[in-house]
Order: sequence, then structure tokens, then C-alpha cells
Amino acid sequence: MEINLVSDTITKPTYEMLQYMFNAEVGDDVYKQDPTVIELEDTIAQLFGMEAGLFFPSGTMANQAALKLHTQPGEQIIADKYAHVYLYEGGGASFNSGVSFSLLDGDRGMITAEQVAGAINDPEFYHSPLTSLVCVENTTNKGGGACYELEDLQKIKAVCDANNLKFHLDGARIWNALIAKKQNPKSYGEIFDTISVCLSKGLGAPIGSVLLGDKKTIHRALRIRKILGGGMRQVGYLAAAGLYALDNNITRLAEDHRRAKEIAGILNKREWVARVEPVETNILIFTIKSNYSEKHLIEKLKQKNISISSMGQGKLRMVTHLDYREVMHTYVLETLNKLEL
Repeated sequence: MEINLVSDTITKPTYEMLQYMFNAEVGDDVYKQDPTVIELEDTIAQLFGMEAGLFFPSGTMANQAALKLHTQPGEQIIADKYAHVYLYEGGGASFNSGVSFSLLDGDRGMITAEQVAGAINDPEFYHSPLTSLVCVENTTNKGGGACYELEDLQKIKAVCDANNLKFHLDGARIWNALIAKKQNPKSYGEIFDTISVCLSKGLGAPIGSVLLGDKKTIHRALRIRKILGGGMRQVGYLAAAGLYALDNNITRLAEDHRRAKEIAGILNKREWVARVEPVETNILIFTIKSNYSEKHLIEKLKQKNISISSMGQGKLRMVTHLDYREVMHTYVLETLNKLEL
């Protein structure tokens, strides 16, 4: 029994999802003639109370399109130092949009309105880059799956409005936040100019993200997607997986959250663990004491058929997901409880 807790991106479609994909009605999406893609885009846009959506092959491309939509070369984006758009998108912000970042030292990847206000450059001071966009991530990846409170996002939005800034949400794991915080997706649609949502993480689809915004913005995004090479043909087979996931895999995310918290409970009792970050959703980040070897721990777990990942700087990560079943969970808990380094 191989147990992969490296990421929630490693899931494979279930038999039921594959059947749904197999039966999809498709067309040429480059010509906007794929009915299943259109249904997915409209469904998610309506879910968040936004005017339109556009299907992308990856969350990175959806985010990069959003940055391009809201900035001009030479301008600056405010984000947390752990932000995925800064750390894990290959330098795409500088390559694609020619922009720089003002990075904030947030709490587990989450920033505050006060921090944002303090980072905005004076628009009349032409020696500094013009601040044009604020980007937040919910849940936070390197922040350990932490979730924003809606009130905090509303306060950041007020700062953006007062300073003529756009506001983008990297919602790669927004579904986890919605379940954990019992939030209404329409509340997010009222706050953000654009939102990217991912279907291939917690929801278990094999591929795909959707960028949401108003009709004018999403029409502009269509051209950017084309430039980035994201125009796809009979992609309705993949969009169908997203539709199936929306209907079947959202509420079950609570199981992933429970399992991550139970793993944290075991790790907190082990003598070789230095710290376990607070667990809200499906991501668990922990560090081991300096007299123990991170590589040794990863290898010992691998010998037990359990794979986890290193995030560098002493941080180790486990991510629960759709393919991590209860029998696996029981085995992991027992293994961690007995493991000696």
C-alpha cells in the first residue's frame, strides 16, 4: 500500500468521474464552441456571483493572466512573502508582466489591511514603482493551509478601493477555505476583481482552473490565455471532470481536514518534532528538532511506504486528499506513533 501525502495534486479520477468525462459533449473551445466548458465556466461564475469565467489548463496560467490583466510593466504587486504567485510560478510575474513585488511578512501567509496600506507607494513619487495590484492566497500553501476571515479580506478591499488598486484572489484551495470556515462563495465574488479557482487539488479533477471576473475582464483574459498558449480544443472532456467534482467532491473536503488534524495530534506528541503549525484544512506543516535529520525522517517514512515532502528551511509537509483513504490514515497514525528516529 503506497501512501502519497506529498500533495493533493496527485489524485486520479474515480471510475464515476471517468464515465462522466467519457460522456461529455464537446466542441472546439478556441472558437468558444465547447458546451461542457461553457457550462463549467458559467456554473462556477454563478457560484461566486461573478459575471464570467474562463477555463485554463493550470492555476499558474490563470494567476499569471490575472496579473497581466491588472498591471503594466514596471508596476508593483503587494503580496505575502509566501505567495504562490511569487515563489512557485517560475518568475512568471517578471517574465510575463514585467512587474515587481512588495512582499509582506504576514501570519502563515496571510496579510492585513494595515500592512497593505503601509506598502503602497506614493503614486506621485515616480522614483518608486507604481503599486497597482494586491494578491492574496486562500488557503495559503506555504502558510500551512491557513484561511482568511471574510472581514479581513473586506478590510483589504477597502484599502484597495481607496487607493485605486485591483484585488486578485489566488483561490487554488478556496474550496477548502469555504468548507473550513462555512463561508458563502458569493461573499468572495463581492470582494475580488478576479478569482482563480483550481479543480485539480482538493476536488480531484485531473486538470484545470477557472479565472472569474466581470465580462469585460474575462473577454480580455481570452486574448492573454491565447498568448500564453492556453487555447485548447475539445477540452470539454476535462471540463466535465470539473463539473463532476463540483457536484460530488466539495463537502467531503471536511474528511481531509479531520485527517490532517488527527495527524497533527500525533506529531505534537512525538519527541523528535519541534513544532506543528496550526492545522485548519488539509495541509500540515511541521519541523523536527535540530538534532534530528530531515532526510532521515523522509527516508524512514518512505521505507514504510509513506511519502511526504520538504518545503526547505526545515519545513516538512503532508497533504491529505481524495485518494487518501481511511485505511491509509489509520496506518499513518499508527506508523507515526511508533516511529523512532
